[in-house]
Amino acid sequence: MAADLEVINLFIIAGGTLAIPILAFVASFLFWPSTLIKVYFWYWRRTLGLQVRFADCGGYRFCYSYRGKPGMRPSILMLHGFSAHKDSWLTVVKYLPKHLHIVCVDMPGHEGTTRMNTDNYSIEGQARRVHQFVEAIRLNRKPFHLVGTSMGGNVAGVFAAFYPSEICSMTLICPDGKYPTKFDNHLQDLEHSNFTLNIPLIPTTPEEMEDMFKLCSHVRFKIPQQILQGLVDVQEPHNEFYQEVFMEIVSKNSRYALQEHLHLITAPVQIIWGKQDQVYSNPSSSWSLSSSSKMPGVVLRSLPKNKINDTHKILNACFITLLCGKWHKIL
Repeated sequence: MAADLEVINLFIIAGGTLAIPILAFVASFLFWPSTLIKVYFWYWRRTLGLQVRFADCGGYRFCYSYRGKPGMRPSILMLHGFSAHKDSWLTVVKYLPKHLHIVCVDMPGHEGTTRMNTDNYSIEGQARRVHQFVEAIRLNRKPFHLVGTSMGGNVAGVFAAFYPSEICSMTLICPDGKYPTKFDNHLQDLEHSNFTLNIPLIPTTPEEMEDMFKLCSHVRFKIPQQILQGLVDVQEPHNEFYQEVFMEIVSKNSRYALQEHLHLITAPVQIIWGKQDQVYSNPSSSWSLSSSSKMPGVVLRSLPKNKINDTHKILNACFITLLCGKWHKIL
C-alpha cells in the first residue's frame, strides 16, 4: 500500500513539473505575448551562439550581438531596417558558417542603442553613428563586409561612400526608394495629409500589424491574434520615436542619399531584391545599368516568386560568394 502511494506521489510530482512550464507558456501566450516574444529571441540567440554586448563611445552606447572572432575571412557587420532590431538577422545568421565573425548592431535609437532627441537620424547621420560603433569595437582594423537591408541598406551604402577604405565588399538588400511602389501611394497620402494619417510601417493595432506584414512580405502566413498583439505591445512605446525617424528618412535630404553617393562607393556591391517588393520596388536592369556606371563592381540579384522561401540560403550563398571573391553577374 505504501509503495502504491509512493508511485502515485511520483506521478503527481512529475505531472506538476510538466504542467508548470506548460501553464506558464499558455499564460504568457494569452496574457503576456510581448514577454513570450522577448524570451523567444533570447532563446534563439543562445541557440545560435550569439552573445549580446554593449560598446560605449563618448556617452553614447551601442547594443550589439556577435558570434565568432576576427580571423582570416572578413568580419560581417549587419544593419537592420526601420523600426527593427539586431535580432531581425537571426534567420540569416542561422545559415551562415559558424567560423565567420558576425556582428549585428541595433541601429541608432533602436532597441538597446542610445536614443537622443537631439540626434541626427537622417541616413547620413546614422552612417556617421555606425562608424562610431565600428571604431569603438575596432572592427575596422581591417576591411570588413557590410550588409544592410531597407533603411539599413541605405545607411550601409552611404557608410561605404564615406569610409571606402574600411569596406572590402557589401550586400544591399532592397535598399532604395527611387522607383514607384504601392507604398509610394501611402506616402503620397501621408504627405497630402501633412502626416496626420497613420504610417503603414508603424502599426498601432493588431489589424494594422497584420496589414504591415502583408505590405512587407510576399509570403502570406497566418499569425495568431495574440502574437500580433504582442508585437504591437513591444513596438508601441517606441512609436513616437519611429515617427521621428520615418519623417527624417523620407525627407528630401535622405530619400535619395544612396543615389547621391553611388559614385563614391569603390567596394564590390551585391544588390538583392524581391520582384514582388511592395515597399521598395524591384528596379530590374535599369537600376543595374545606372548603378554599374557609377559602381564598377555591382551585381544585381532578383529573387523570383518561386525562390522567396529560399531567401536565407540565397543570402548565405551571396555572402560566401562575396567573401571568396568569386564574382558573376546575375540579372
